[in-house]
Amino acid sequence: MALQAPTGSNAQTWHWIIVTDVEKRQAIARLYARSFARYRASGSRTYADPTRQAVQQRVSSSADYLAEHMGEVPVLVIGAIFTGAEEFEPGSQAGLWGSLLPAAWSLQLALRARGLGSAWTTLHLAYEREIAELLGIPSTVRQGVLLPVAYTVGTDFRAAHRAPLDDVLHINAW
Repeated sequence: MALQAPTGSNAQTWHWIIVTDVEKRQAIARLYARSFARYRASGSRTYADPTRQAVQQRVSSSADYLAEHMGEVPVLVIGAIFTGAEEFEPGSQAGLWGSLLPAAWSLQLALRARGLGSAWTTLHLAYEREIAELLGIPSTVRQGVLLPVAYTVGTDFRAAHRAPLDDVLHINAW
């Protein structure tokens, strides 16, 4: 399903690294946990809206759980993209990631439709080079997302809480 997503110039330069090896998953989990610890130590945002604050507390709790149990997740999927060089032009960022990220989202939707859950995370990127070395990813391929994948506890999926449309929609001007 990920391969059916739109891609800039139809280049299809994405790559998918599926990690099921226990030792490799645990090594990635240790690096992720280090990155997560720094992220958590930076503090959490508080919201005036009590509903939004409650949602964020649940999200934080879920993120804590994932950081503690990442190594137990049966499948880690790393979405990556061929850049053609170790460094790339800043102006190419939107087209580059605009080819990978819709594909990762398509994969997440397909997983959900099949009773599997996933979580979008990029905290592993603080250790992108170490993970690339662990998995043999060439220096001309950059990682963009880490999707831990597992069967869910239930299938009671519902729409996520989002800001009201009037707060984020601008027509013809800001």
